[in-house]
Amino acid sequence: MSRIAKYPVPVPQGVEATISESQIVVKGPLGSLTQALKGDVVVAQEDGQLTFVVANDSREAKAMSGTLRALVANMVTGVSKGFERKLNLVGVGFRAQVQGDALKLQLGFSHDIVHSMPEGIKVECPTQTEIVIKGSDKQVVGQVAAEIRAYREPEPYKGKGVRYADERVIIKETKKK
Repeated sequence: MSRIAKYPVPVPQGVEATISESQIVVKGPLGSLTQALKGDVVVAQEDGQLTFVVANDSREAKAMSGTLRALVANMVTGVSKGFERKLNLVGVGFRAQVQGDALKLQLGFSHDIVHSMPEGIKVECPTQTEIVIKGSDKQVVGQVAAEIRAYREPEPYKGKGVRYADERVIIKETKKK
């Protein structure tokens, strides 16, 4: 069995987990998330905690127990606290602004980029060069941040582009004569 799956997932106050044959549903103040279940892992709820036990002794079942535990732990955290990713725009004239449920980016191209947000994701721009992406699903928040960063990745000579707030860009030295 996976070492991660040995630890139970605590379910905080205000969060409700419903387990059925084919899926687990976690509801909380920030929304509701579902995860499909296979027959390899048995999920049980006892004393405000979710436990994960391997149903059979196959290698895949042992691996899936840890994966499922991590996914459910992220679901519980997402519906109770939520997740956020911060992006910074570095470059002259690089700007971002929120327009309804879309993000308008000026990244040095001849046109503006309008990135529409998926359902359940909120975006804020505290300043013109900062973007904060918030949501309850960790995977979707990370995917949206990666899509926005992919419009103009940081280049290695001046460091211009869209980067994560905690990302460090190593600047290369220019060519000498």
